[in-house]
Amino acid sequence: MNHWLMKSEPDSFGIEHLMKMPKKTEHWDGVRNYQVRNMMRDQMKKGDLVFFYHSNCAEPGIVGIAQVVREGYPDHTAFDPDAKYHDPKSDPDNPRWYMVDIRHKRKLKRTISLRELKQYADAELADFALLRKGNRLSIMPVSEDHWEFILGLE
Repeated sequence: MNHWLMKSEPDSFGIEHLMKMPKKTEHWDGVRNYQVRNMMRDQMKKGDLVFFYHSNCAEPGIVGIAQVVREGYPDHTAFDPDAKYHDPKSDPDNPRWYMVDIRHKRKLKRTISLRELKQYADAELADFALLRKGNRLSIMPVSEDHWEFILGLE
């Protein structure tokens, strides 16, 4: 099993939105970065666990845990000219963009803030992708050691 961190802006789609979806499940659409697309298409597997991370807000941080319940499949929003994430160069016969479905598992007891995580950047969380300068990916892998350490902060 792999572990991931998925970023979302809480005003657009936060953990509370996911919790209110039917079966607490939703597709993760709108990814328009090839590196992230490849992770979703090729590496994310059913059963993988995900840190749900609120970004671009007053206190960015990890707020919950979700699970991948459907592996990568074509992102239908790319084909819809009225959709926010429409891509006219993508077509159903040769899709350019992919998505996965995730299901809410639980909220964390507290937000583990980015500020707190940075305190461990030179030790326990060395090489944690979220803390690398210039890393702006919306989805990133999390090592087993980093996953366990972060859960221990809860």
